[in-house]
Amino acid sequence: ERWTYRHSDAVTVLSDDLRDNLVAKIAGTVPDAHDRIRVIPNFVDTDRIRPADPEAGSYRREHGLEGRRVVMYAGNVGLSQSLDLVLDAARKLADRSDVVFVIKGGGFGSAALEEEATGLDNVRFVDFQPKERLGEVLAAGDIHLVPLRRGLARSSVPSKTYSILAAGRPVLASVDEGTEVARVVTDAGAGLAVPPDDPDAFTHALVTLLDDPARAAAMGRAGRSFVERWVSPAAVAERYEALFEQLAARRRR
Repeated sequence: ERWTYRHSDAVTVLSDDLRDNLVAKIAGTVPDAHDRIRVIPNFVDTDRIRPADPEAGSYRREHGLEGRRVVMYAGNVGLSQSLDLVLDAARKLADRSDVVFVIKGGGFGSAALEEEATGLDNVRFVDFQPKERLGEVLAAGDIHLVPLRRGLARSSVPSKTYSILAAGRPVLASVDEGTEVARVVTDAGAGLAVPPDDPDAFTHALVTLLDDPARAAAMGRAGRSFVERWVSPAAVAERYEALFEQLAARRRR
């Protein structure tokens, strides 16, 4: 692994955290370790995923979500995700008939999580949907969740974060402080970030967003603006083009 990094003209990674990790591996063996590792995120199809009326598609109607505030987790259901936070919040908000939680996806922990949610009438489990419906599904959520267990956010950048922002929806992230997702959500003004595995902080932040829909909508607009500048296909292509031109000029010299 280190040999590959040392003999590459450049290495691209998805976040500052991953860059710091790689720089530490080759520092002292190459003179330009920090310059060699570049942060270029994966792009999001900002034409296919766009802000839309949450009630416009058929998704809400199919799953009995019409007219309610939808708090959605979409993705893998496994050991890395703190989905117990979601069920804890659902219990605390069980008396709010205007709120429903949707856990969309599947994985190793699905069966156990569904069993744990027995009796929670405000929780819906929905299977993965065809990728053609991604924009519609993301638009169906009013607030989207990105929960990662402590210690995992420095080595993982959930790509769904950028897709959520492209859909113009606010994010509630439960992740390690100072990591990529926390920085993006906070710096872009696109949602709220709380410490991982903290059910009280998580529920409090969620209620903050639920009780101030105007603020949540503004966060969604800010997130959309961020992805257009930073992770649209055109923005990512420009970064790669600049990198290729720099490397070509270096070779000519």
